[in-house]
Amino acid sequence: MTTTHAPGGQQPQQEPHPDHDRGLEFDLSTLMTRRSLGMFFGAGTAAAAVAACTPGGSTAGASSPAGTTSAAAGSTATTTAPAASAAASATASPTVTRAIAECGVEIPQETAGPYPGDGSNGPNVLEASGVVRQDITSSFGTSTTKVDGVPLTVTLTLLDNANGCVPLAGAAVYAWHCDRDGKYSLYDSGLDNENYLRGVQEADANGQVTFKTIYPGAYNGRWPHIHFEVFESMNNATAAGQVLAVSQIALTDAACKEVYASSGYETSARNFPNTTLKSDNVFGDDGGIYQLATMSGSVQAGYTAGLNVTV
Repeated sequence: MTTTHAPGGQQPQQEPHPDHDRGLEFDLSTLMTRRSLGMFFGAGTAAAAVAACTPGGSTAGASSPAGTTSAAAGSTATTTAPAASAAASATASPTVTRAIAECGVEIPQETAGPYPGDGSNGPNVLEASGVVRQDITSSFGTSTTKVDGVPLTVTLTLLDNANGCVPLAGAAVYAWHCDRDGKYSLYDSGLDNENYLRGVQEADANGQVTFKTIYPGAYNGRWPHIHFEVFESMNNATAAGQVLAVSQIALTDAACKEVYASSGYETSARNFPNTTLKSDNVFGDDGGIYQLATMSGSVQAGYTAGLNVTV
């Protein structure tokens, strides 16, 4: 499957990314067996979200209004969580301890979009050797193409809501996003044989997974975001098995403005002002309050993004 981007990602500003994420209804009408109604709405799936957490660092980006809003919203919107087990509390890092304390609202289920690469809409990268990796900036297999962009480290903290919000150790996360021009590997024209900006990680004892990537670009019709799916185990992930949660990370306004003003993000700089969090067809229902990452960093040093994911 290919899309109709112009070479170099130069899209007319009036037009959205071809087949950009159209919401859950679109997915349900196009995705195959693994994205059945039961998977989205059946017992055991998540329905809401918890506020973002900061994996580390403190720069001007961390004090931005968007980042502050994310943390504040989480502290007021979540409910009191049951206490985690003594063993988990004793070994948890400060970030995980905070995540447990704020736990209580499950991550919203969102569309996987038209470019998941998980076998539900065309290619399946999950069954390819090499997909389990932390650094997702290059393709693997037949290609070794490496993408350019501002460095971004993403940390998700997974929590098990059904068992007192303890860290969900041993779960797996598949993450993917577009490049700095708003294009997706495996799908966009000329990228059929590329699989960069896609990867799987297993959660550690603290329920955390970390991906090293680049800052995604902005394309018309969507607020800058990162897709992810949570699986019960690594075996489920690499076998494209049942998904516990499908959601997206929203990046902050302040960080986007800084990144898109830098060299190489000219296409994103033109597209970014055309969509707001409120007008976005995924985050717009609540302004992304439960999926807005807490971010810190700079264009020169790179950025970090953190989010608590309760399932």
